[in-house]
Amino acid sequence: MDNAADIREKLGAEWLPDIYRVKVRSQRTRAHRLEIPETENRAVIQHTLLGIELKVGNQRFACPDLSTARYLQIFARLGCQAVAVPYDITKISTLADELESAWQKILLLLESAAIDKTAPVKGRLRSNLIKEIRREIETIGAGSLMPEFKQTTKQRR
Repeated sequence: MDNAADIREKLGAEWLPDIYRVKVRSQRTRAHRLEIPETENRAVIQHTLLGIELKVGNQRFACPDLSTARYLQIFARLGCQAVAVPYDITKISTLADELESAWQKILLLLESAAIDKTAPVKGRLRSNLIKEIRREIETIGAGSLMPEFKQTTKQRR
């Protein structure tokens, strides 16, 4: 767990759960549920005749567009079963970019921290780090199923 704390300290504001908390959960979102195992998963984006799908294990999830598939792929890799998806679709692509680069930086820092370790130790370190990230994202939460809409307008006060 101390490796997770070291990596978190090195990344600062680029720590994946912090990006999720600050940039995703601070805006209007809708909850999205993925029925996947709570382990590190292999998530693949597939272009089919019916559209874009995110394949995790033997399950496929239909996605409205590529940016949403990329966004959900990051959380599917981590084994997060419930995440918040921004309601404003124009923001999903930039958030997916930020989250993906944060994930790659985490992997690079983990690799450099475990350079002198054996393969089983590296695997345990990676597993513990992913569990910590998943735990933090679950603590932040996915929010409500539908975003809150304000009923008042400027015309009626």
